[in-house]
Amino acid sequence: MADGTLSLFGAQTLAPALPVITQGDCIDWLRSIGDQSVDLVVTDPAYESLDKHRAVGTTTRLTKAWFPIFPNARFAELFAQLYRVLKKNSHCYVYCDAETMFVAKPIAEAVGFKFWKPIVWDKVAMGMGYHYRARYELVLFFEKGKRKLNNLGIADVITAKRIRNAFPTEKPVSVSKVLIEQSTLPGELVIDPFMGSASVGVAALQSGRRFSGNDISEKAFELAQLRLENTEASK
Repeated sequence: MADGTLSLFGAQTLAPALPVITQGDCIDWLRSIGDQSVDLVVTDPAYESLDKHRAVGTTTRLTKAWFPIFPNARFAELFAQLYRVLKKNSHCYVYCDAETMFVAKPIAEAVGFKFWKPIVWDKVAMGMGYHYRARYELVLFFEKGKRKLNNLGIADVITAKRIRNAFPTEKPVSVSKVLIEQSTLPGELVIDPFMGSASVGVAALQSGRRFSGNDISEKAFELAQLRLENTEASK
């Protein structure tokens, strides 16, 4: 299904007030969303440094079900659009590796975001690589304006076993749920322009928030559609 759109309530619309998913380019999708209409961004770009791993040794398994890489050169327009659509006094979380952090952080700051810190996701088991193989991933924590976290007792290391035999680089729902429940209230809108199989969307819906998402991959859109429908049905 090319350029697909699915509203969880059946309406064919890109209105950011509705929980809707689409298939297409992330920047085009963000441009369709109104200024200061989003309460939170939680997203996981297919960052450029991933591309050099997939042809090497332990990571060749990823070539069977890969996805288009989002180049570092597009981070400037991405962060500009994320800043525009976010409401004043809101947060933005971006999953990335240590290499991408050094690229993304200054670009996000240049458009106006305040960088607080990297949050560590402890995957419990080792992942890709050879030299000190990664057991963690980072989540960059940005702020627009000033918004207090809902629980100041949450640590900056979140432990959840990495997902195996699923959509490539899929993130645990439990990790995104912590971020969503820290930075939004029930009923507020969470978006993810790189939604993959919609683990962030599931976390949002399970937490009583609204969700809108997008992915360039047709396969991702189809998986997300089914997963979100099942999540809604189980509520």
